[in-house]
Amino acid sequence: MESKKPDNVVFSESEGYNANVLTYSTNVGAPVIQIDDVVAWKRRGVTNVNKEFEEKFNELKSQYENLMQEYEWNQIIYNAKFTFEPVVGEIYHLYRNENGANFLSLIGPNEWNKEHIGTFKLNSERKWILWNQ
Repeated sequence: MESKKPDNVVFSESEGYNANVLTYSTNVGAPVIQIDDVVAWKRRGVTNVNKEFEEKFNELKSQYENLMQEYEWNQIIYNAKFTFEPVVGEIYHLYRNENGANFLSLIGPNEWNKEHIGTFKLNSERKWILWNQ
């Protein structure tokens, strides 16, 4: 008759007494094995990551809107009438004449009475930058 081993003794028919090779504690005084509650950790992680994604999305959205505004201004200016070659780094003024056509001029808005649309500077990349000075 085979004797029953107590529950606190690690024994198996195939391995014998193998408590020293197991990856977990087997004696009664060993700490309890618990699965960590990672739900709160995941929730905090998801919240933080979502905030970061939202912030990055808002940055990209703002950059996109600025890019589209620059594109639209450049389209307007390059389609406007001017009879001179603009110089990089100079300030120019965009106006609308009586029949609704846009034109570019060196003359400032306080020097004559024309409908002023905006003031621009031509940068080294030949891109028109809205000038607010």
